[in-house]
Amino acid sequence: MSDTTVVHLLRHGEVENPGRIIYGRLPGYHLSADGRGMASAAADFFAERPVAAVFSSPLDRAVETARPVAERLGLDIVVDERLMEPWNHFQGLRFGVGDGSLRHPEHWPYLVNPFRPSWGEPYRHLVARIAAVMDDARQAAAGQEAVCVTHQLPIWVTRRKAEGRPLWHNPALRQCALGSVTSFSYTGDRLAGVSYTVPARPQVRQGDAAQ
Repeated sequence: MSDTTVVHLLRHGEVENPGRIIYGRLPGYHLSADGRGMASAAADFFAERPVAAVFSSPLDRAVETARPVAERLGLDIVVDERLMEPWNHFQGLRFGVGDGSLRHPEHWPYLVNPFRPSWGEPYRHLVARIAAVMDDARQAAAGQEAVCVTHQLPIWVTRRKAEGRPLWHNPALRQCALGSVTSFSYTGDRLAGVSYTVPARPQVRQGDAAQ
């Protein structure tokens, strides 16, 4: 058995969201046609890799992304609540000035602290729960590889923590595209490196939701 284990954090594919809202943990948000293509591209990417376990957030868009990966590999999906999107005060709303939620003063107090952040789940709590899932995935796939399908913010803050960077950041600068794979390589129990790739590179659309 190899002493190298890799845990991949796969961001779900594009979601059908005609209202352009922050859908967060709301049910009923499924992959779009392009999103299904991203999930298929992810399945192709992992098909020749020694993946021994597939974990997924319980949200529809994540499970729908995990399904073709698991089917291609002949594995069951382990649904884990800890991979869930973080809660967000602006869930169900449009975020912006124009016709968005920022027009309404009652929302302004939730923007006062970008370091915590004040609008949602604290970054440190988010990193802790994702790290716990990754530990379980690493044990389940010891000497091989595991895939965990989750969401943009959990992936990005986990990567920042691994790279020794502050957890607070500018959301517009996240390197975590829809359908992308952020990989954490371990030698024994020690993190040896982090890498990033995008198996499918569709045309970037304006207003791509950070979900």
